[in-house]
Amino acid sequence: MESNMIGDKIATARKKANLSQAQLAEQLFISAQAVGKWERGESIPDIVTISKLAKILSVDLNYFSENAWPDNLQNAATDKTEAIPANTKNLEDKAQERPLLTNFNGNALAQADFAGVSAPGRKFIGSDLCGVDFSGADLSGSVFTGSDAQGARFDGSNLSDCKFTALNLKEASFIKTILVRTVFSASDLAGARFSNTNLIDARLTATDLTQTRFEHCSFSGVDFKSSDLNGQNFEGQSFVGVKFDNASLKGASFRGATLKNVSFRPTFALTNRYYKTLKTIHFEGATMDKLTFAALKGVGVEMKNVKVV
Repeated sequence: MESNMIGDKIATARKKANLSQAQLAEQLFISAQAVGKWERGESIPDIVTISKLAKILSVDLNYFSENAWPDNLQNAATDKTEAIPANTKNLEDKAQERPLLTNFNGNALAQADFAGVSAPGRKFIGSDLCGVDFSGADLSGSVFTGSDAQGARFDGSNLSDCKFTALNLKEASFIKTILVRTVFSASDLAGARFSNTNLIDARLTATDLTQTRFEHCSFSGVDFKSSDLNGQNFEGQSFVGVKFDNASLKGASFRGATLKNVSFRPTFALTNRYYKTLKTIHFEGATMDKLTFAALKGVGVEMKNVKVV
């Protein structure tokens, strides 16, 4: 398991540097117990801490990767105050550009600080991500599956091409987040907040969004197929090329919203129940194109005070 591999490398480098767990912890401003957990493989340091460890233990960042054990361990007794030659500095810069840890599966990362990190293409499968701070991070192309990310913060992060499947995202925060081709599937977003965010070609399918908060958002090419949006408040927000096919929208509100080329269709044949559900949606004061207006009007939806453009 990757956490055991990382732990073994930390322990070996620490011993070569003649440091105790307590001494290493003191330099990292953490507890000795935390270092002990790393070395036993019970947890894993975050990317920022890995970088600090490399400097303290006088190892190359690539030392912690799977294919660098243990030949590139530098002499830990080297005087840390010695000036770093320019060519060595260039090597370190290149090392920092290489992907380090790609697999965080099954890791205990609750409350970890990943703010501002560049970590595209990572995997977080079956991990404890409760309260993790991903603010401002580049996580594009990453996969999150079967993990507990309750209260996680993704404010200002890049989540382009990310996939969130079967996740607990209760109370998670997505403020000014980049959501391009992002997929949320079969996940719990109760109490999650999306604010001042543009969702582009994203998919929120088979997901309970009844208690999710959307504030000052725009939706372009978004697919809400088979999601539960009963009672959802979309007032004053913008929808272009959006599909609500087979979504539950009883009592949802689009008051003052802008809708262009928006589809409200069931997967199968129209039923009386579906007609009745559409009639509970509020569109007062909305602005929409002629086709969207005609499609809703044609199934008996009340279109009072709707502006057609």
